[in-house]
Parts: sequence; C-alpha cells; structure tokens
Amino acid sequence: MDCQECHKRPATLHFTQVVNGEKRQIHVCEECAKEKGYLTYPEDSYTFEDLLSGLFNYKFDMVGNHVSSSPQQQREELQCPQCHLTFSKFRRMGKFGCATCYTTFADKLDPVFRRVHSGNTVHHGKIPKRKSKHLHVKKEIELLQKELNELIQKEAFEQAADVRDQIHALKKQKLEASDPKEGDGE
Repeated sequence: MDCQECHKRPATLHFTQVVNGEKRQIHVCEECAKEKGYLTYPEDSYTFEDLLSGLFNYKFDMVGNHVSSSPQQQREELQCPQCHLTFSKFRRMGKFGCATCYTTFADKLDPVFRRVHSGNTVHHGKIPKRKSKHLHVKKEIELLQKELNELIQKEAFEQAADVRDQIHALKKQKLEASDPKEGDGE
C-alpha cells in the first residue's frame, strides 16, 4: 500500500482517527507522518537500550555509552578474559559474549537476574513427564554420590557402605526402568 500523502513511498504507519464518532484510517510513510504531525515523539525516543537500562537500573548517554559514576569505576571495568566483553557492555546489550562471561561476572549477576526474573535467581526448568522419573533418580544418585565421598573423607565407612548400597539399588532401578525387556521372564 502506498502512502496516502506523497504516493511515492510505501505506507509504513497506519493510524485510525475517530473524530465526532466518524472513523478514518490513514496510511502514510514515516516522512509524511512527521511532516503532517502524526508522530509527536522523537524517532528514537525509546530504544531497546532504554528497556535494558530500566531493567538493569543503568544509565546511558545519548550515543548509548554507559555513564559511570566515577572515573575510578571506568578504570576498574570488569572484562571477560575469553571474549573481552565488559560488564557495562553486557548490561547495555543484555547478552553474554561467551560461556566464560557467566563465571567472570558471577558476583554481579544476582541483582541483574533478580530484577529481570521477578526476584528469582535459580531456574528449575520443566521436566517432561515421561523423563521426570529418570531425571529424579539421576539427581538422587548424584546427591548420594556426594554424600558418599564426604563420608569416605570423614572415614565413616559403615555409613558410606549404606549409602553405596542405596546408590547401587537406584542404579539397578534406573537400568530396569530404561530396559523394559529385562523385566520380562524368559
């Protein structure tokens, strides 16, 4: 659809005006919308960076650079050793450059995640029903393995033997659940 004003450019903005109960649709290009006064706000009044800075409680200048509170803060800018992404650039972009960024910026991420995820800092995820039993058993085995290692270090060998037996029983249960043919009598 072409612009109703200039008839040269495609209409990218579509407005509906209601005047005295009469509805009128206007289809114009961005330039004509600015000329006719349909756009009453600056072109770049609210950007993605503005959204992120609001979420992260961070300030940017007109060019999109972080405005730091002190020159000392600029010198001590935390930077990822792998991809060289700075923390201020992460906050501006809203995404990491590599997996190492998570560990590099770990101390500063809790407040960011709390703000973005409504106070939640741990992601539990969802487990499909058909896989949930298998994953719960796997997690239980991992926890018992940690407990076993701790008991061995403390030289509590009787308790360690009990935990070892629990691990063997869970592994057997997991194996039987994953191979239904094994349960059939021959």
